[in-house]
Amino acid sequence: MMLAPVVIFAGFAGLAFVGLGRENPDDLPSALTGRAAPEVALTPLGNEEPFTNNDLRNGEVSLVNYWASWCAPCRVEHPNLEELANEGITIYGVNYKDNPGNALGFLEELGNPYAALGADVKGRMALDWGLYGVPETYVIDGQGRIVLRFAGPITDRVMDKTIRPAIAEARQ
Repeated sequence: MMLAPVVIFAGFAGLAFVGLGRENPDDLPSALTGRAAPEVALTPLGNEEPFTNNDLRNGEVSLVNYWASWCAPCRVEHPNLEELANEGITIYGVNYKDNPGNALGFLEELGNPYAALGADVKGRMALDWGLYGVPETYVIDGQGRIVLRFAGPITDRVMDKTIRPAIAEARQ
């Protein structure tokens, strides 16, 4: 009887040890990493022309960023997206399950870092991409393959430790 608590504790300790050994326990794996980006199926957002499958396969590294005006972390990451765009990184935006007027107001207020963008009103494209939630960003190589999926807001640290290294990898 007294042995059961010790065995249970040892089991939990073992699981914790294995979990702590992971490089980043917050990383969400993606079955799409290394594969071709799924089909782009967007509707226009305002007067903006959506990006296409060909845009992701034009020989240039790009980012695909899922966002929404109702998403507080999207607001947090927005200045960093603008910084990347100012550095010459092509960012394509997918407005996710949002009111078009609110989405356009968000961009008018904070700026538009997107080379092209469109709306995924019903979230069907997001399902194909394996979206976990917004914000979520994918680094795409010039052949349209997903190099990295990052779920969560792009902070300064994430830019330096995760996004920029993935962009460098995608350029090789």
